[in-house]
Amino acid sequence: NAELFTLTYGAIVRQLLTDFEEVEEVNKHLDQMGYNIGIRLIDEFLAKANVARCVDFKETTEVIAKVGFKMFLGVTASVANWDADGTECSLILEDNPLVDFVELPETCHGLYYCNVLCGVIRGALEMVSMKTEV
Repeated sequence: NAELFTLTYGAIVRQLLTDFEEVEEVNKHLDQMGYNIGIRLIDEFLAKANVARCVDFKETTEVIAKVGFKMFLGVTASVANWDADGTECSLILEDNPLVDFVELPETCHGLYYCNVLCGVIRGALEMVSMKTEV
């Protein structure tokens, strides 16, 4: 449930900030948590999304942006900033429910608050044999 996740996510980040002294360590844990979610979430996505097999990375990113984010977070993303080789791009969330009502203190400089999303994407893509850096 997207609403439950967005409501509890802030508490999870807060606890990680309490447990670990370094913000970089929190970033790593958020990424790993997302990765663990992604390797499980892909099964549900493939079972419920009813999408055809993607033929290339560009199509895959469009499916993630338009179908995946909508299915699990209730929002869509846009794909932009492609490199010349078509191997690198940005997924842009105009409306990110994870950051609703979030205010980060100065001590959190360098925190990638939504790093869990990077891990989810990386984990899900790895399960369909796409090695990525997110």
